[in-house]
Amino acid sequence: MVFVEPAFPPTQRQFVRALAEVGATVIGVGERPVDQLDEQLKGWMAHYHQVSTVVDAGVLTDAVRWIQDKVWVDRLECAIEAHTMAAAQARENCTIPGTSVRTAWLCRDKPSMKDALRGAGIPTAASAAVTSAAEVHEFVTAVGFPIILKPRTGAGALDTARVDDQAQLEEVLGRFGGQGVDSIAVEEFVEGHEGFYDTVSVNGNVSLDFVSHYYPNVLEAMRTRWISPQFVSTNRVDSAPDYGELREMGARVNEALGIGTSATHMEWFFGPKGLRFSEIGCRPPGVGAWDLYSAGNDIDIYREWANATVHDHIAVRPSRQFATGIVALRPDRDGTISGYSGVDEAQGRLGEWVIDAHLPAPGTPTQPVEAGYWANAYVRMRHPDYDSLRAMLDDVGRTVHVHAT
Repeated sequence: MVFVEPAFPPTQRQFVRALAEVGATVIGVGERPVDQLDEQLKGWMAHYHQVSTVVDAGVLTDAVRWIQDKVWVDRLECAIEAHTMAAAQARENCTIPGTSVRTAWLCRDKPSMKDALRGAGIPTAASAAVTSAAEVHEFVTAVGFPIILKPRTGAGALDTARVDDQAQLEEVLGRFGGQGVDSIAVEEFVEGHEGFYDTVSVNGNVSLDFVSHYYPNVLEAMRTRWISPQFVSTNRVDSAPDYGELREMGARVNEALGIGTSATHMEWFFGPKGLRFSEIGCRPPGVGAWDLYSAGNDIDIYREWANATVHDHIAVRPSRQFATGIVALRPDRDGTISGYSGVDEAQGRLGEWVIDAHLPAPGTPTQPVEAGYWANAYVRMRHPDYDSLRAMLDDVGRTVHVHAT
């Protein structure tokens, strides 16, 4: 098993550990020198191969061929969005089974993704790939405001903008133009509640699945400092009939995009127009979502992903014992963290339900709001009742404050 970039970000080591635990001989390919890897991580790998970059298909192909000259390679896997296309190209260049270039492309390029899904009858927002301001204006004439402009590839809400009128449109187009972007995705704005559907599939069939909800939706959360945003994983997936439609849609997305044995991260909206698919990543979710799922379901999801990848089989089922969630805590301004208030109060009231917390030490530079849920401070919690957990996360967001100077 060749695993791409085993050391960064830090959660990558969990994939390496899991592969080793289920019996794979793991060979890591990454950008860091081997002497920067800790002994535990090195102990899970039979070999580590340093390369100049893991996002260049040619460099990755050369590394894999070097490895193939020494041993048989059964699989080549990665877990980061930016690595998926180069990994798929290297697989095909080296005749290794796994996610294809076509599937990787459809999961990266948002207009192509939506074209494929609409062709399969899956409800999604109107969208187009555009290369000029004139094409954007044509789209607006056909669809109307508001619209969404975003990079054609990427993860999360980075550089994604909602545009409500002509003045905003000119400002955002100017921003993309200043970045030298020659093609962007333009989409109809879909009103509704936003969430995500995460799976581990084996040979195209969903073997594990989890549903989470955003509060508020991502664009608002990543643009508004005073909000302490949350995402919450429900433990009602098997008991609430309404999730059946989401599960059915996820299975159809898998089929339309050619998902085989892989983790996926799908985003969706539900509103006045019903359930609408948003986008998919052919990789695990970020910001520790799998850690929350593991904590709520008496399961090591990394290990089960490894079982799917190595043995084509997952035997365990999620317990759905706890709903789990994270609340992100933003500093009151950009600068340097100076301290916290409300921590002891929240701990005394809610501490038995806390999974963990990250409170950077005073003196730590703050990160911008748009950097996401893990950027500054956060608290992760679980509770058997989903609504009770939501109330507790709200309580933490109101009580705990991050101060900066």
